[in-house]
Amino acid sequence: MDTEKNNPVQSAGKIFQIMEMLAEEGPCGLLEISHQLNLNKSTVHRLLNSLIYMGYVRQDEVSLKYHMTLKIVNVSGKVLKQIDILSLSQPYLKYLMEQTYETVHLVKRVDNNICYIQKLEPANTGRSIQMASFVGMISPLYCTGVGKAIMSRLPESEIRDILAKCQVSPKTEHTILDAEQLIRELTQVRICGYSLDNEENEMGVRCIATAINDYTGSAEYAISISAPIFRMPDERIPELSSLLLEVAGKLSGELGYHPDL
Repeated sequence: MDTEKNNPVQSAGKIFQIMEMLAEEGPCGLLEISHQLNLNKSTVHRLLNSLIYMGYVRQDEVSLKYHMTLKIVNVSGKVLKQIDILSLSQPYLKYLMEQTYETVHLVKRVDNNICYIQKLEPANTGRSIQMASFVGMISPLYCTGVGKAIMSRLPESEIRDILAKCQVSPKTEHTILDAEQLIRELTQVRICGYSLDNEENEMGVRCIATAINDYTGSAEYAISISAPIFRMPDERIPELSSLLLEVAGKLSGELGYHPDL
């Protein structure tokens, strides 16, 4: 009995194995695919013909090797257009707020700035603080925790270019204005995975932030936890950073980021 014909899931798995191999290895011959995937040659041939019929694979007339077409890119583009970062992030931000009972933000990079696109505050107004941030607010990258988290993912040349184009000015007495000092700090952010805003953007407010990876591995978004400085002492940073990185990893996965692939 041909179990493959009776088990469509098994066939689907083999089809995706072939597609992933062609995407990673480039053009491959029938025997090469069969040997590497440990699949029967006739099975591979039949599945390849199916992929050719659907437009995902082509066979070179001279080398007879098989390769992926751009149809998969077209399909991926349609999926990406449907990704709604606000809807995807909502449960994660809510969880973060409920676990910390502090204000959380989601921002998006816009040129040399960040734009606040989501803000959740604890229901107990007696505990929450009146911060200047609001949805739609634009702030510089260089003086915010979320901005520094995003900048830490950039090459040094781009960081210097951003600082050269920005009118770097003190938002508070704690704002880092020296490019070399900021670059050294961003190096540490890259190592530990999170950044701190120590009253650099708003007096009395401390913020811990980390970048969100999309499916390409780039970071256009970041999330943060903000609190009065007396509620975010150094002793609380390990607990908050661990939770923040855990949530960021899950949200990045929702956006298609898989570091092991």
